Amino acid sequence: QVQFVESGGGLVQPGGSLRLSCAASGSIFSISSMGWYRQAPGEQRELVAAFTSGGRTSYADSAKSRFTISRDNAKNTVYLQMNSLKPEDTAMYYCNAEIRNSGSSTWGNYWGQGTQVTVSS
Repeated sequence: QVQFVESGGGLVQPGGSLRLSCAASGSIFSISSMGWYRQAPGEQRELVAAFTSGGRTSYADSAKSRFTISRDNAKNTVYLQMNSLKPEDTAMYYCNAEIRNSGSSTWGNYWGQGTQVTVSS
């Protein structure tokens, strides 16, 4: 099994900042990709920012100028620094990773439980 510890969500005013953290643990041999997705009520889940399997970063157009994704490979942790937050950023943010489990030759896709981000005055 793989577990995610997600933190950093909360309520902030427009223009404020939050830093999300996602730490993966458990039966992990290696991580191919890891990042953050979000889903607002009534909308589809969308990618916010992620490290791809090739080590490149990918951002949503709405996030690329304001958000920065980073990682600590030694801790199996990815961070999302979110600045200049807007009300439209309000959503449940989910950590996602493609992980090869210890003792396995295959890859699996895993999701965290989510952390709520609310941007409101």
